[in-house]
Parts: sequence; C-alpha cells; structure tokens
Amino acid sequence: MFDRLEISVVPSGPRFGAHLRILVNGEDVVAGAVGDEGRGPLVADVLPAGGGPGLLWATGEARRVELGEPECSGGCCGFLTVVVQRFGGVVQWSDWQVPYEEVAPPEFPFDAERYDAELARVDAGPGRIGAS
Repeated sequence: MFDRLEISVVPSGPRFGAHLRILVNGEDVVAGAVGDEGRGPLVADVLPAGGGPGLLWATGEARRVELGEPECSGGCCGFLTVVVQRFGGVVQWSDWQVPYEEVAPPEFPFDAERYDAELARVDAGPGRIGAS
C-alpha cells in the first residue's frame, strides 16, 4: 500500500518566506518534526523560477532534501531532511534526519505517478507566482 502526499503553499509571513505544507496520509510531517512555529521547504527552492525540476522531484539517484526548519533555526537545533529516490514505479522517502530531540517519521513509499501528479499540480498552482 502506498502513502498519500498532499502539498499546499503557505504564504509569506513575518519570519519566513512562502513555504510548503506537506501532508502524508493527512498528517503534517514537517510540523510534527519541527513544531507548529517552524517552516516547511521554501517555495523558491522547491518550485524554481523558470520551471524545471525542484528539490522534491524524484530520480533514480538518492538525494537528501531539506523539508523543514524549527523556529529556533536549523543552525541551532538541526533541520528536517529526508532522502528522496525513485525505484521504478515507487518514490521512497527514507533515512530521515530530525532536529534535536525530535522523533523521525517512518519511511514513506509513494506511487510514482501520483507523486509526480501532485508535484505538477503544486508547480502549476497560484503559489508559484512570485515564489522566488
């Protein structure tokens, strides 16, 4: 069984630029590891200006991706990162690194077609405009 990914754009605020809210199976995996006052990945990093693949696009090559930063800053407590890799029809999120004293999320296997469709949906959405 595959996990379900949902991504939305959180507008810029007083502390952080526009960033993504990432839900897996309805749970906010970033807030769960960095706290409600932290942030997800910056839109400008995930949806680069001019298009092209962003940080979350999965390939056959494993890549460590920063998914979140606690309110105190990643330089203080550490960042939330995950390894993203495609294995045929599966995109795998694994090998989590979490901020100090936080619990790592489990591994998540996603159906690659649905994963790509969700990233394409967010990439084409209104949060893309002015993201950089």
